[in-house]
Amino acid sequence: MKITDVKVWLVEGVKYNWTMVKIYTDEGHTGVGEATNWPGSPIIYGAAKHVGERIIGMDPMRTDFIWTKLYRDLNWVGPYGASLCAISGIDMALLDLKGKVLGVPCYELLGGAFRKEILLYANYWFTGGGHTPDDYATQALKVKEAGFTGLKFDPFAHVNYLYGEDLSADLNLSAKQQDLAFEVSKAVREAVGPEFDIMIETHAILNFRVAVKMAQRLSPLDITWYEEPVGPESADTLKAIRDRLPDSMAICVGERHYTRHGIRPVLEKHLCDMIMPDITRCGGPSEMKRMSIMAETYNVLLAPHNPNGPLSTLASAHVCASTGNFFRLEFMFTDVPWRDEIITHPISEMIINGHLHLSDRPGLGVDLLEEEMEKHPGVVKPKKGFYV
Repeated sequence: MKITDVKVWLVEGVKYNWTMVKIYTDEGHTGVGEATNWPGSPIIYGAAKHVGERIIGMDPMRTDFIWTKLYRDLNWVGPYGASLCAISGIDMALLDLKGKVLGVPCYELLGGAFRKEILLYANYWFTGGGHTPDDYATQALKVKEAGFTGLKFDPFAHVNYLYGEDLSADLNLSAKQQDLAFEVSKAVREAVGPEFDIMIETHAILNFRVAVKMAQRLSPLDITWYEEPVGPESADTLKAIRDRLPDSMAICVGERHYTRHGIRPVLEKHLCDMIMPDITRCGGPSEMKRMSIMAETYNVLLAPHNPNGPLSTLASAHVCASTGNFFRLEFMFTDVPWRDEIITHPISEMIINGHLHLSDRPGLGVDLLEEEMEKHPGVVKPKKGFYV
């Protein structure tokens, strides 16, 4: 069997474009994947097209060989970024294709299932109101009523927009903004109760002083994790900030760490309690599984980053099913209606009481509907502001 074609689409999502991939073979077998990243989705689209051309004529069943060859060849243009997003989408599509050829779900190819009901936490649940404590509390309660037991949000970028400022420009919060961020977080805790997981993300947009100060203020709220208090550039900087945080506060990083090589110094220095690789950029399901195994040797949990399209959700769930150190999977509580329309089996029908229930259908369990994707082309003009 040989690969004969690879197609790529940009599809508009609720936050940014999804980059969807489909691999075709001379025996009629196909596989679907996702290479979503933001910003710069046209760059990801171009990279996925180029990487797809590089695998024409290869045997799609040689998944690890293709991953390794692409990684080594494209390392010359950099081991991270657009090239890894493209590899991630290709790897996902190859694993889906292989599962469909063999008649088994992807989690079987990844070692078998520890579980088939994947515990989720909600993100993007706060889009229906303003950036006030009452609005956040009302919407957080709706998440709980929907059967979820965990949620995440960034109170810092939101309060800056409330004041008409772009926090990503200066990494600072005024005392007034710090107070509002705390009050919003406190309102959410009071709304959902003490047994509910609350994850606070910072998008690495706070300066060192503010990141530490806000962690100390938030600690009494029993935050499940404090996410990306600094960027991915330096493990030593992450250590410096970890040393200043409250002892009970867990740290989660990894959405901008590419491959096991990128996360290695963080694990070796014991700087986080959870890793959150993103399956559409870290190297795909094959590499996420390797990162999970590496994390397990340091007693670190896996909680994949997933603000992406439906294939990212399903592929991440298959990895989560196959790992012993799984914690939670991110899920977009609010999404575009065509999320379920571009695939053959709707995601919404798989969500029950805050869990994603995986089927035993081969591969990822779905196919892409090309005509439906083409009805919702990606918006390539960059959006202003910081994405949260």
